[in-house]
Amino acid sequence: MRIHVVRLGPRSELLGSLRALVEERGLRAPFIITCVGSVTTATLRLADATATNSNEVMQLSGRYEIVSLVGTLNPDAHLHVCLADSEGRTVGGHVLGGLQVFTTAEVIIGEAVDLQFTREMDDETGFPELVVQPRSQADQSG
Repeated sequence: MRIHVVRLGPRSELLGSLRALVEERGLRAPFIITCVGSVTTATLRLADATATNSNEVMQLSGRYEIVSLVGTLNPDAHLHVCLADSEGRTVGGHVLGGLQVFTTAEVIIGEAVDLQFTREMDDETGFPELVVQPRSQADQSG
């Protein structure tokens, strides 16, 4: 496993910045180990959403602490976040984007160097789901 660390400053968009880092570094099986920080906006898909009813979306605006960020970061990233407001109330969901950093986002990313993550459409769920494959020997040298 390789470890990658990034600190994003105010006004950075978290999801886009992480996707850019994955692309720049050529990561093939990246995943979030941990993240601390805060955001001022978020767009989340909620648990009731389905492939045919994806309008279960929440737009947040305010100051929120990131209390959890988990998921995989292949090109079609699949991240879930839990955010706490100024009174400690939490909300969470599938990250669609719009996670604008307030003060900082300190992200530790792991990379499974012997694997490759992709996504393929799953007819049963209606969503692109994770496919894990071994990485070839030639790919591991990079």
